[in-house]
Amino acid sequence: FLPSLPENKILVAQHPLLIVANQTATLVCNYTYNGTGKEFRASLHKGTDSSVEVCFISWNTTKISSNSNKEFNCQGARDKDKVIFNLWNMNANQTDIYFCKIEVMYPPPYVYNEKSNGTVIYVKETPTPIQEPQSAIPLWILATVTGILALYSMLITAVFINYWQKSKKNMYHQSDYMNMTPRHPAYQKNKGYPSYAPTRDYTAYRS
Repeated sequence: FLPSLPENKILVAQHPLLIVANQTATLVCNYTYNGTGKEFRASLHKGTDSSVEVCFISWNTTKISSNSNKEFNCQGARDKDKVIFNLWNMNANQTDIYFCKIEVMYPPPYVYNEKSNGTVIYVKETPTPIQEPQSAIPLWILATVTGILALYSMLITAVFINYWQKSKKNMYHQSDYMNMTPRHPAYQKNKGYPSYAPTRDYTAYRS
């Protein structure tokens, strides 16, 4: 609610709080002016000291122009007894208090509103989706290579086990039989002794 004012005075009213969840805000500056001005300028300022001009719009009876600070995405629009500032692509660092300023530029005298209570624009942090890194090699190629390596490993293992078992069996057969028949000197082979009879030494009886 804006009370009636003396001539050539401007009063501005703003909503006290805007919560931005989708990076877009619409700030409405309602104003009352009962003077004879023909050329106006409305601007949006950021900070408790209004040190940063976010954007502005100016108009007269035939022309409307608008401009924005390069650090903001802002567009002003004029309506009856109000100025609307649309902001988009906002980030959490732009959370602050914003003030509307309405000025009468022509004809003299120059008039502007007293500082209003402002609007706190609270920009919620947008969560960044976490994307899992995608492998450069397709999944089906990885599965095929893994299967081939597993099959190759199984074949190598089977061949090794088979070779080990055959080697073990050959070693067993070679040690299973041992010739226990005593051997005699080669020069006594034809003396008629059985091959199993021990060789006798007759040199002991010669003396």
